Amino acid sequence: MTLRLYGLQSLSRNFCLIGCRMMGNDLGGGAGKGGGTGGTIREAGGTFGKIEAAREEEYIRRLQKQQLKELRRHLSVEINILEKEVRSHQEAIKRHKQKISELAGKSDTD
Repeated sequence: MTLRLYGLQSLSRNFCLIGCRMMGNDLGGGAGKGGGTGGTIREAGGTFGKIEAAREEEYIRRLQKQQLKELRRHLSVEINILEKEVRSHQEAIKRHKQKISELAGKSDTD
């Protein structure tokens, strides 16, 4: 029983140490940091690894910015199309109401 408790304590202590080491946020600092191995430069760590990680982050930010810009443009075009459809439907409703009132006027005179 004592051995089991000791085993659980050492196991929980090891998990604590692993968790602390995994939470390091030094991108490009070496293998396993910043989302796994990213090639030989990032595996080596040091200045080149950090520069490469910074370039990757910059590329991702630029790509996201471009995607957001394209999404805004697309939504703007779609809004314009839908507004034209709304105007067209409103004109059709107006014509139909006018036709109904004309038909109602003719049936009253008959």
